[in-house]
Amino acid sequence: MHPQPANHLDLVKTFDVVVVGARIAGAATALLLARRGARVALVDRSRFAADTTSTHALMRAGVLQLHRWGLLDRLRAAGTPPVHRVTFRYQDAVVPITIKPSNGVDALYAPRRTVLDPILVNAASEAGVDVRFGVTVTGLTRGRGGRPDGVTGTDADGRPFTIPARFVVGADGFRSTIARLVQAPVEHVGQHASAITYGYWTGAHVDGYEWIFRPDAAAGAIPTNDGQVCVFASATPERIGRGGREIIESIVGSSAPELAERLRAAQAPASTRTFRGHPGFMRKPWGKGWALVGDAGYFKDPLSTHGMTDALRDAELVARALATVLEGADETDALAGYQATRDALSLPLFEVIDTIASHQWSNAEIGDLLRRLASSMTEEVELLAGLDGHDLSPATEARAA
Repeated sequence: MHPQPANHLDLVKTFDVVVVGARIAGAATALLLARRGARVALVDRSRFAADTTSTHALMRAGVLQLHRWGLLDRLRAAGTPPVHRVTFRYQDAVVPITIKPSNGVDALYAPRRTVLDPILVNAASEAGVDVRFGVTVTGLTRGRGGRPDGVTGTDADGRPFTIPARFVVGADGFRSTIARLVQAPVEHVGQHASAITYGYWTGAHVDGYEWIFRPDAAAGAIPTNDGQVCVFASATPERIGRGGREIIESIVGSSAPELAERLRAAQAPASTRTFRGHPGFMRKPWGKGWALVGDAGYFKDPLSTHGMTDALRDAELVARALATVLEGADETDALAGYQATRDALSLPLFEVIDTIASHQWSNAEIGDLLRRLASSMTEEVELLAGLDGHDLSPATEARAA
């Protein structure tokens, strides 16, 4: 099933929720709301299955979400290789960690975004979400007291449209249009930003996720689809410069010579991608009639390789909150609860990643920072594993029909 083109958008129908941004956070939020019986529109300015900047790695909490929602088998069927080991290299230590089966998860995965994003979008469409691509949102409609009650914009042919909805959800990235339109306040700001450059080596041998941390740089190797390995290097923006294969090979060669040797035996990429860095932030993710999810509400340095996992986590938190409001719960209580849970899980990780992104730590400090990072991830897995599965499975679609 593929979403219909934008010019088929039903401009008469009123929705419970319109979600702006059909990447991981937005598609997952729309999917879960629809499985709870909500009428949902999901719009995005890009084309279906378009690629985007990503380091691909899902942590355990992210894989757990896909398992709970009945989508993990689709990821496996797409040929995404299972990751059974994570190896950390720092100081003089090599620390391998085997992924132990727990809560239905026996491996990690690092899908290309051309694989994961369509899985989520198609699942949302199957659940009854009205999905449209090539749709650019530029404004909000407002009702009594200035409360947002829909979005406006232009379709792929440049024609104006309006989508009425009780709630507007911004899942449109860290430069979120919705966050700007609702003037969402920024409540926490990072002090540091690392730059990352990456490319795909074909046929490289890696043993699961491989992370390398040195005081002035970091690197990693992440096996993904089609026999490729995403290899990245991270350092200060000044050192990364314009990025490219040469800087990746230089940083990997100086910090992990054995990995560099394996990469030389593989097919190097013809091109690379570079993210020049941006300080992390946490916005207030809700107000009357609106909510933010994913990078629109909470952006952390990509050196964390945790953005995709956070998107899947927070999609469920905000979907549950909005679903209860649509069912009659108090809006302020429900959405404030969403933020409280998001912040409790995110702030410890946000602070640790901001420190690591500075590239100003010592060999003596990085081990403790990584342990704190692992502790934060364990807490989010425990919370998600403890959530009931009310109306999250595909069977809900039949009950809601």
